[in-house]
Amino acid sequence: MRESNQIVKEVLNELSLRAEEGITTLELNRLAEKKIRKQGATPAFLGYRDYPFTICASINEEVVHGFPSKRRLQDGDIISIDVGVCFQGYYGDAAVTVPVGEVSEQALRLIAVTRESLDLAIEKVQVGNRIFDISAVIQDRVESEGFSVVRDFVGHGIGQKLHEEPQIPNFRMDEGSSQIKIKPGMVIAIEPMVNIGSYEVDTLPDGWTVVTRDRSLSAHFEHTVAATANGPMVLSA
Repeated sequence: MRESNQIVKEVLNELSLRAEEGITTLELNRLAEKKIRKQGATPAFLGYRDYPFTICASINEEVVHGFPSKRRLQDGDIISIDVGVCFQGYYGDAAVTVPVGEVSEQALRLIAVTRESLDLAIEKVQVGNRIFDISAVIQDRVESEGFSVVRDFVGHGIGQKLHEEPQIPNFRMDEGSSQIKIKPGMVIAIEPMVNIGSYEVDTLPDGWTVVTRDRSLSAHFEHTVAATANGPMVLSA
């Protein structure tokens, strides 16, 4: 799993550097597929529930699952890039949000807080903790800045399938997976999705692209993390 996630990391690093004014998200998609296949891996998203692309490219008010297209990135945009691969039967999954050119101070703060909430969540991947501890620290960090956490989509277990149990909410829940205790060997994808405005979202007619209902900016970060006796191991770092 470390190998599959290191491929994800390399792809995200390159796409983050290439996400500049003037490039299309379809070009980013092509770059990602080429790099993944060159590593002997396969794109995990391509064909998953009929998803037609290698990456998810979500711009500005798009939260997750944005379709790559001929749309060119513009100065002031922020873009979330989500990448998944399968390598020798095991999956890797991670996401980053990057600014394009000069963006607003509020957008930079949104990106920083979302990343900080993920970092804090990773620290909670300790044997004996509950999933609830991960969820709570994300919600607290985000809401302390006046932002909101998306409720309709959550993180997940990952391994020989892209999405496995347990679900990893980014907000407090008192039932379901929240009460599951973290055990050695458990691997989860933690992915806070944070909006400047309301947490409510809608799905566009393409059936995939999720946008903020109030069209406020949204950011998304994700790492695949393994729980070990010595603490969290970030496989996609």
